Amino acid sequence: MSLKPMSPTAAPRDKALMLATLALLVWLPLPLGSNQEWSNGLFVLLTALLGGLWGLQKLYPGAAGNSGARQRGSALRKSIKPALPLFVLLVLCQLWVCVQLISGISLDTGASIQYLMLGCAYALLFLLIVGLFHTRSRLTLLLGVLVVSGTVQAFYGSLMTLSGIEWLLSGPKTSYIGTATGTFVNRNHLAGYLEMTLACGIGLLLALRDGRSFRWRHLLELLMGPKARLRLALVIMVIALVMTRSRMGNTAFFASLLIVGGLFVMLNREHRLRNGLILASLILIDVLVISQYFGLEKLKDRLINTQLQDQVVNGEVVSRANEIRDDLYIYAWPQLQQNPLTGSGAGSFEASFQRYPGEEIRAHFDHAHNDYLQFAIEYGAIGMLPLVFFVLGALYHALKALWRRESWYRSGVGFGAAMGIIALMIHSATDFNLQIPANAATFITLCAIAVLANSHSKPRSLE
Repeated sequence: MSLKPMSPTAAPRDKALMLATLALLVWLPLPLGSNQEWSNGLFVLLTALLGGLWGLQKLYPGAAGNSGARQRGSALRKSIKPALPLFVLLVLCQLWVCVQLISGISLDTGASIQYLMLGCAYALLFLLIVGLFHTRSRLTLLLGVLVVSGTVQAFYGSLMTLSGIEWLLSGPKTSYIGTATGTFVNRNHLAGYLEMTLACGIGLLLALRDGRSFRWRHLLELLMGPKARLRLALVIMVIALVMTRSRMGNTAFFASLLIVGGLFVMLNREHRLRNGLILASLILIDVLVISQYFGLEKLKDRLINTQLQDQVVNGEVVSRANEIRDDLYIYAWPQLQQNPLTGSGAGSFEASFQRYPGEEIRAHFDHAHNDYLQFAIEYGAIGMLPLVFFVLGALYHALKALWRRESWYRSGVGFGAAMGIIALMIHSATDFNLQIPANAATFITLCAIAVLANSHSKPRSLE
């Protein structure tokens, strides 16, 4: 693609595309996480439309630009260049799905076609985010919109649970009554979404900190000053995360916060005390104080009472297992061993798994409740490797930005991107967030933010 400088008339069109992309990201969680056929198709259609318009704008920018337009073109090329290898990896995965379809490997052709369309939309969204949000003010806007979207989901989910009036946008809730789900059907999917938006909020909070020497009044300004609205948004999202009662969702969030936060504090020696206190306040104030009144005890009980096996005494079952996902993994393993290299076809798990379960599996499972296992079964080693390298590449960019101690902003954004990626990777070991279009698209956006943390342009003149 030829990235020519934009003309003055191209800038408003570029901003219109940017706003439309933000609206798409906010829309995706609303119709049950976009996890229905019509919302799948709408996501693919809108992403293709936005990507096509953006591509046409870059190919045919119009009249020759001024010096500001040339600067914008240079900034865009700077952001696109490090993103291209990751984009190619996403494209390679979709090419493998085409091979699965053409060669007859796929055991569910219809599902594989649907996954191919979604995969192409994710790849295009990744390129679109990098191309549109390549300046600092736009990147800040992107992070802010994701935080607002997460806060709305958190407030809505918490309000439903506390009021007892539990409705999704499509009608009354029929499952997960008494726990926060937002506009998702499954509480674990709201938890996965909040993990990523919370990471964006924490990253933005750290990115916007100043470089003044530490004073206790500065910490009070952080908690009660102009950034108080951002802190309030984080509090609301933490409350909702606890109210989901999602065991791995909460574990993944706090584990990623401790992992990335510990690394962040260790790297920045000059402001180690200030950064440590900021992160400690997120845990102590949000969890030990606020969340104590919104179901933290119930979440703890659910974690303690998890039972994977029947408890047998003197040959009699005295307590039944209340978690069958481990049985699901055991029965899905032979399915993986049957086609470990080529897979059974993208999206084919639901159709192909039904012949494997034993008597312990009494429910119908359309997903493996383990993204790693499901990707391995469906895509095989050939199709899964590009995805693995894509995630590792994005995490590398995020940690590289985190390491840049000379830039408060870049290190903060890198913190948020790394935390969000690690949180969802931990959560993916026991759930299927990456099979839900809203969460998968948000994860792809986080990976694009990881690239932009290093490569975005700072000068205001580029806006």
